[in-house]
Amino acid sequence: MTTKRPTIRDVAALAGVSVATVSRVLSGDYPVAGATRTRVQRAVRDLDYVVNAHARALSGATSKVVAIVMFNVTTPFYAHIAAGVEAQAAEADRLCLVCTTGGDPDRELEIVKLMREQHADAVILVGGVTMTDDYRERMHRYAKALEDANSRLVLCGRPAPSPDFPAVTVEYDNVGGAYAATSHLLSVGHRRIAFLGGAVGNTTFDGRDTGYRRAMAAFGATVDPALVSHHGSLGPEYGFARVGELLAAGTDFTAIFAVNDHVAAGAIRALRAAGKRVPDDVSIIGYDDTPFAPDLSTPLTSVHLPHDELGRTAVRLALQRTGPARQHVMLGTHITMRDSVRPLV
Repeated sequence: MTTKRPTIRDVAALAGVSVATVSRVLSGDYPVAGATRTRVQRAVRDLDYVVNAHARALSGATSKVVAIVMFNVTTPFYAHIAAGVEAQAAEADRLCLVCTTGGDPDRELEIVKLMREQHADAVILVGGVTMTDDYRERMHRYAKALEDANSRLVLCGRPAPSPDFPAVTVEYDNVGGAYAATSHLLSVGHRRIAFLGGAVGNTTFDGRDTGYRRAMAAFGATVDPALVSHHGSLGPEYGFARVGELLAAGTDFTAIFAVNDHVAAGAIRALRAAGKRVPDDVSIIGYDDTPFAPDLSTPLTSVHLPHDELGRTAVRLALQRTGPARQHVMLGTHITMRDSVRPLV
C-alpha cells in the first residue's frame, strides 16, 4: 500500500494556519510572526513534508540554489573563491551548485540561461572572460531575465560589460595589484622587467598588463616589447618555455613579473635549469598568492587576493534583496613579501 505524500494543505491544517502562511514561511521572503513560524516548521518536520520544487518553479519562486560558474575547479584561484561562495551559501541555507566552462564563453552563457530556467536564487560568474559584442548582448539579456525572475547575476572578479549592466559586481583591484608588484621591483632598482602575461582580451589579464605598464610609465622606465609576452595557457610550462626563450636569445632582464604563481613557478624552474639563482641573479613576483607560493624552491613574493571574501561578498549581495540590483564592490589586494626579490640598489 502506497502512503500518500503530505501536501502543503496538510501542513497548514496541522499548524492551524492558512496555506498562504505556510508558503510564506517556506519561501523565507516574507515576515511571519515567530510563534507562527515555529508551528509551521514543527508541522513540516512532523509530516516530513518536502517542497514540490516543480510547483515552486511554476509559481515563480526561487529554488534556493546558488550557482557558481567558473573555468575549472582545480586552479587555486577558482577553488578558493568557490570555497567562500559555498561557505556563505551554506550559512544562508542555500545549496551551492558548481558549474565549469573550460573557458568557453558560449558554455557560460548557456549555463546562465539554464539557471534562469531552474529559478536559481543567484548565478555567480567567477574570473575573467574574453568579451565580444555578441557575448555582451546575450549576457545583458540573460542578466535582465534573471533580474525579472527575482534572481541575481553576480560578476565576481571581473568588471561589468557596461555601466548599465543589470548585475552585482564584486571585484578586486586587479590593476592596482599589478601596479604594486611592478612598482615594488622598480623601487628596488630593477628596470629590465620581463612581463609574462595572459591572453590578450581577457578582462583579468588585460588588467594586469595595464598595471604593469602604468607602473613602468610612472617610474620613467621603458617597456621593451622583447620582454613582454602573452599566452592563453597559464601553467608552469608557459613560464618555463618563455624564460628559456629569453635566456637563449641573450635578452637582458633582471626581474620577472608573472601573471600568476603557476607561470612564476615555471619561470623559476627555467632559471634554475640555466644555472641562474633566484633572487641573486633574477628577481621574480607572482600573482594570486596561491598556497604553494611559500613552498617553492625560493619562497615566492606574490600579490595576495581576498579569495574567500570575494566569494562570501558575492553571495551576501546576491541574496540581499532589499539593496539595489546594480551594486559594485571593489576589494583590495596587497603584496605578500617572501624571498624572491633582491634589491639592485
